[in-house]
Amino acid sequence: MPIWDGSMLLDIKNIDVLYDDFQVIWDLSLSVKTGEMVALLGPNGSGKSTILNTISNLIDHKTGDIYFDRERISDRPTFQRTAMGISHVLERRRVFPHLTVLQNLFLGAWHQQAKQSRQQSLSKVYRMFPKLAARSNQLAHTMSGGEQQMLAIARGLMGLPRLLMVDEPFLGLSPMVVKDLIGIFKNIVAEGISILFVEQNVRLALSMADRGYVLESGRLVITGDAEDLIDNDMVKKVFLGS
Repeated sequence: MPIWDGSMLLDIKNIDVLYDDFQVIWDLSLSVKTGEMVALLGPNGSGKSTILNTISNLIDHKTGDIYFDRERISDRPTFQRTAMGISHVLERRRVFPHLTVLQNLFLGAWHQQAKQSRQQSLSKVYRMFPKLAARSNQLAHTMSGGEQQMLAIARGLMGLPRLLMVDEPFLGLSPMVVKDLIGIFKNIVAEGISILFVEQNVRLALSMADRGYVLESGRLVITGDAEDLIDNDMVKKVFLGS
């Protein structure tokens, strides 16, 4: 058991991740504090989504440990991790296309505590995402890409997360929608919910995050405060190759 910082929510210690016999993550350690926004950065194929999937236990890790709120969760199944307060918004939105906005949101509140707070949570996400409130009975597949991304994030919030993980939240969205989502992310963190997100746009990610982790070929190559990483030469080398 590690020595625990009282503000620490997620603590990953020296994990290796393999797909069958092919190793994709090497000896990675990462942490997220309560109420902190952390960006996970790296070129395509560097292992960013794999890390989020490992935290959710969609992929198993072979060595190392994962702790959440002082508890070792390395052997816990996905549904238990979700009930503990880990919500995962997968890349490319992944809404249920032929269900309504309301039905999608209610599916996010599946565990017992979330079910008991479902109406309060619904009111909260509708205040945060007024466009969804106006489209409550609309089928998800008829919405724009930005609206579907908002729905996916709102559905994650219906599970009463303490840690919200979002994979490529701004992919394919217009600058106006991105601006709206950045404001929403800041509001989420202001309520004490931690965010760990994957993003390709380095400057955008670091402009809104507290800290950043940079991966290259499955290995952590640099970490630090976001403001220190924006113009870091090593970060430029990873992404530009020069």
